[in-house]
Amino acid sequence: MDESSILDLAGLATPMAIRVAATLGLAEREGTAEHLASETGTSTGPLKCLLDHLVLVGVFALDTETGRYSPTSLGAQIRDVGPLLDINAAGGRAELAFVDLLGTITTGKPAYTERYGRDFWSDVEADPALRRSFDHLMTWRIEREAPQVAERFDWSRFQDIVDVGGGDGTILEAILRANPAVRGQVLDLAPATAAATARFAEAGLGDRAGTFTGSFFDPLPAGSDAYLLSDILHDWDDAHAREILTACRRAATPNGTVVVIELVRERGADTATDLFMLMCYAGRERTIDELAKLGAECGLTLQGSRLVSEERTAVEFRVAREVG
Repeated sequence: MDESSILDLAGLATPMAIRVAATLGLAEREGTAEHLASETGTSTGPLKCLLDHLVLVGVFALDTETGRYSPTSLGAQIRDVGPLLDINAAGGRAELAFVDLLGTITTGKPAYTERYGRDFWSDVEADPALRRSFDHLMTWRIEREAPQVAERFDWSRFQDIVDVGGGDGTILEAILRANPAVRGQVLDLAPATAAATARFAEAGLGDRAGTFTGSFFDPLPAGSDAYLLSDILHDWDDAHAREILTACRRAATPNGTVVVIELVRERGADTATDLFMLMCYAGRERTIDELAKLGAECGLTLQGSRLVSEERTAVEFRVAREVG
């Protein structure tokens, strides 16, 4: 790889220009630089500079006769992935911490904390708007895959499911819709459980679905035969992941089941995602074998794994007989 291609890979102008465009909502608009500046509350000259670069890289097109800018088919994709790019929302804000990646590689500590002065979870909880954007991002990421998760795994064998850290109940709703004999509840913090309660009521599932407000680092609601952890463990280092798995094992019925649904390194998770988890949370994407080892350390026996969506894998554990 020659020097020019390395510089192309390392350049920050284009990714930042795209993220600013997403933050300003430019992909939902078209017009002259003056018009777009008026609509977005920006300065005409600098905005034109931004738009001209986006034209160069194929994200916007310019009609030279009218001076109107409009998103290309590539630029229109910004509308579909906006929650990941918006600098003022949880996802985009987190990605900006990559500028402090050197500190993570040097010390092992999350760059997010270095950049913002507190860890991701404390930051989200301190800012209601940031918390709302995070909850929206989680729903946006999983809603298209939730029906697949509900259909490609046999949830019907469980009487009661606790969706640990289940957010606004998107996955649990899909599971209960597909399995009329199953009951369940979401465990999460207060803003998320309020949204889950509303979701279940609107879906007509109030008689089979409920919520429990709390942290998955505290004792979990006991006695269910299945505990679901969807996109949870990869947010944490091994020590915290063991705490979460142990809490599930302690709460489950004898021979109960813990189902971990995540991107795994063999299927779906790439190195960029792994770097993000490390930089943002000190977390990591794991292989099936690594998840199995964590489970075994917490009194859980691996039963198997299978793809349950385009990207996510369900890893099933059973409470080990000797744990009780």
